[in-house]
Amino acid sequence: MTIFKEQRVGMLVDIQNLYYSSKVLYGKKVNFGQILKAGIGDRKLIRAIGYGIKTLERQEEKFFEALEKQGFEVRTKDLQIFPGGAKKGDWDVGIAVDAIKLSKNLDVIILVSGDGDYIPVVEYLQNTVGCRVEVIAFSESASAKLIIAADSFIDISDNKKKFLI
Repeated sequence: MTIFKEQRVGMLVDIQNLYYSSKVLYGKKVNFGQILKAGIGDRKLIRAIGYGIKTLERQEEKFFEALEKQGFEVRTKDLQIFPGGAKKGDWDVGIAVDAIKLSKNLDVIILVSGDGDYIPVVEYLQNTVGCRVEVIAFSESASAKLIIAADSFIDISDNKKKFLI
C-alpha cells in the first residue's frame, strides 16, 4: 500500500460545475476543503487548482480567497455576456490544457467535475501519458461515460454530510 503514498497528485476543480450541481440537487454549497482531503488521501499533493468565473458584481471574491486558504490555486476569468443577454463562463479547454501540461509531472490527476466534455482528455491522459485519472462529482449530474472512463469515481452524493455545507 505504500506505493500509493508515493503518487504525485494534482487536482483540477471545475468550480462552476460543482457549485451549480450542488445548488440544483441539494440547495447546498460544496465543502471544497473536504473534496481536496478525500481526493488526495495520503498521497503527495503537487497542485490543486480551482477554476472559477468572475461576475460583474464580484460577489465571489471572498469565496475564491477561502479556496486559496484551503490550499487551492484559483484561476479566474470574467463571465462573458453576449449581445442579447446570453452568458457564458466555462473553463473546459483551460482545464484540459492544464491537465495535459501537468500530467508529465504527475501520476494521478483528479478531475472534480461531472462534465462529459472531459472524456477525450481523460482518455488521452490514460492512453498516451499513462496518467491515472480519478473523477469526483455528483453521480446524478455526472456523465455516465465520464464515470466509466475514469480510473476511479468518488460520488459526492454518497457522503453529503462530509462534502456539503
